[in-house]
Amino acid sequence: MAEWFVEKLNMAQHIKTQISIKEKLYEEKSPYQHIAIYETTGFGKMLTLDDVIMCTEKDEFGYHEMIAHVPLFAHNNPENVLVIGGGDGGTVREVVKHSAVKHVDMCEIDERVVEVAKKYLPTMSNQLSNPKVSLHFQDGFQWVKDHKNQYDVIIVDSSDPVGPAEVLFKEEFIRCCYESLKENGILVNQAEHMLMFTDIIKEMLDYGRKYFPIQYYYNTLVPTYPGGFIGFTFFSKKFTPFENLAQRIEQEKIDNWNLQYYTKEMHKASFTLPKAIQKELKTPVISL
Repeated sequence: MAEWFVEKLNMAQHIKTQISIKEKLYEEKSPYQHIAIYETTGFGKMLTLDDVIMCTEKDEFGYHEMIAHVPLFAHNNPENVLVIGGGDGGTVREVVKHSAVKHVDMCEIDERVVEVAKKYLPTMSNQLSNPKVSLHFQDGFQWVKDHKNQYDVIIVDSSDPVGPAEVLFKEEFIRCCYESLKENGILVNQAEHMLMFTDIIKEMLDYGRKYFPIQYYYNTLVPTYPGGFIGFTFFSKKFTPFENLAQRIEQEKIDNWNLQYYTKEMHKASFTLPKAIQKELKTPVISL
């Protein structure tokens, strides 16, 4: 009989995710969390933090491509980018594909996650040594407090709102991100499953409305996450998710990027929500 990894996510006590595994390849207790790498039977290598699934080699592209390319194609000239979290490296891998991007700061609180990803998840972490990228191992909240009016795009690639990442879902953090962005900046935050955690998303959108004139929620397919989907809040000082899209897609020639999920059509479709959710979140209705 196969061994099974069972995700222990206290936020979702009414549902659990199980993945068949071949073996545990590595584990350690860092100063911040329990880190483990598994070889699964159907999804390649898998990273977990505190027994919660962060990514698998099989389906990580649905998350990393959408958290990165949606805000970067929404902006007209995203030269300076901040990634908060993202220790597996997948988001940075996608960000540096953009020729418009000149510099990326990645602020990850747990250096051990990055070191483990470099060893066991090279297909995700292989751009962490890119000359465009500077790694900073410290608290992302403090980083945005200390860096005002600096970034065109901030991407918050966080774990769930428990433990070290809980503060990244609060109003003061969103306000500090607003202040860390330039006058036409965009902020995207990992924001959970729209049906399972509607209250968390509503709260985040309410915080964002106090500072950003443009607010949306969009989603992507990741089968190994609880419920099979995950979403993101999109906050912008100036640009909608769509007004720069055609020009930026043409500028970047993305056919050479070996993308697995992202397309211009998926970009647009990801903002289309079920009627009840759209009404609950009070986000704009999208016409495709």
